[in-house]
Amino acid sequence: MDGLVSVILPAYLIEQGYSAFQVGALVTATLLGSAILTLTIGLRGFRQTPTRLLLWLTGLMALTGIGFATITWFWALFIIGAIGTMNPSSGDVSPFLPLEQALLPLTTTDERRTVIFARYAMVASLLGALGSLAAGLPHLIAQALDVSEHTVNRSVFALYAVGGLMLFVNYKRLQLPALPTPPRTPLASSRRNVTRLSILFSIDALGGGFVIQSMLVLWLGRRFDLSTARIGTLLFITGTLSAFSILLAPRVAQKLGLVRTMVFTHIPASVFLITAALMPNATLAIGFLILRSLVSSMDVPVRTSYVMAIVPPSERAAAASVTNVPRSLAAALPPLATGIMLDHSTFGWPLIIAGVLKITYDILLLVQFRSVIPPEER
Repeated sequence: MDGLVSVILPAYLIEQGYSAFQVGALVTATLLGSAILTLTIGLRGFRQTPTRLLLWLTGLMALTGIGFATITWFWALFIIGAIGTMNPSSGDVSPFLPLEQALLPLTTTDERRTVIFARYAMVASLLGALGSLAAGLPHLIAQALDVSEHTVNRSVFALYAVGGLMLFVNYKRLQLPALPTPPRTPLASSRRNVTRLSILFSIDALGGGFVIQSMLVLWLGRRFDLSTARIGTLLFITGTLSAFSILLAPRVAQKLGLVRTMVFTHIPASVFLITAALMPNATLAIGFLILRSLVSSMDVPVRTSYVMAIVPPSERAAAASVTNVPRSLAAALPPLATGIMLDHSTFGWPLIIAGVLKITYDILLLVQFRSVIPPEER
């Protein structure tokens, strides 16, 4: 659902007469809300069972969808975005993550941990790609039923609410293991490493915030006058390529190590992103965005596996939360800046800024963590 919503959201808001700046503001609200919710769950969630927390989140997801489907007033949508579960990135900004990332390592060994996270990320990326492809359906449905496309887009958010209810039923049936009880002080033994990683991940996320999927959709539409359906198809292609490239990450990590795998796959992706911004036509820009997708997500399972590897099991939920929350916060403000840029120019400044920040992150990560070795590499 996140893949579909992240593509439909900017078009839906623009149809209501909102400016690019207002679209960016709503995206910022959703990211800030996700940050607060993610931090609360990661640091305090051990007081509840994982099943109960997941059920609560799915209920909130349903209410978020209902709100966006029935309300058009900007400030009401802003508040709903801030307290709900809407994900404008089709990526790793989600209050579900601390629970899922802490639970997965309990099901496998250190040697297979990266493989499990790769499969997890691959499925998420592939489903997100399918959601992006489905973004063209509202246009076709509107033509077939002879109704406004805005009306059909509104129904997408009702579908998002139904998705929350379906997840509620599925989570209700699961028998999840209990998370290890953390020490009285969260991150007692791993605070230094987790803090350093959080700062570095924030630099990466700050860059990513300039090209978060909803804002990338807006840039492609304004720069090259592409339709939502065509952009959705492009995102399906890039998402699918990213999904299957993720499966190569564990093999690369076995040869290079987790940290070097993150860095040496991420830098080329940033170079392709900067190059796409400089292209004079849609064909070339799309070509470089597709090239970027071949390597841009290979660091995702490796990054998560690395964080889980260098902290004890009892601190994994807190570590997942603390490393993801700064990502949400850092990614929250750039959409505002992107919206302002796109209100004044369609040039790819957001992509260039994103690429430079991401390369800076990669270099700092390699310098600071090449000596912090996970158990399976010792």
